[in-house]
Amino acid sequence: MARIAGIDLPKFKKIKIALTYIYGIGNTTALQILEAADIDPEKKARDLTDEEITNIRTEIGDIKVEGELRSEVQLNIKRLMDIGCYRGIRHRKGLPLRGQRTRTNARQRKGKRKTVAGKKKAVK
Repeated sequence: MARIAGIDLPKFKKIKIALTYIYGIGNTTALQILEAADIDPEKKARDLTDEEITNIRTEIGDIKVEGELRSEVQLNIKRLMDIGCYRGIRHRKGLPLRGQRTRTNARQRKGKRKTVAGKKKAVK
């Protein structure tokens, strides 16, 4: 089993898919890494040689991934909250920050419904 950037890559998946299990690497970046390391993207992760794994590790060394990237994202969010900009306020309140509606939907961000007493739909 290949272990890259602290992540155990799934054995039975193609390497181009297996690399996307690393936080910060998507499809495009995975293909760029494999091209630079001169590895066939259709190859299964279990079929990689030690040399190929080393080549992938050196290519990933240039990219921010996993813990380093996560901490940078958290610092960016903290900065937005500290300066009190619109996006920071929305983060603080736990609401969507990219213009989505909140009258209905937005349950993912808002959490479970909290029923308000005495609030019924107006009768026309």
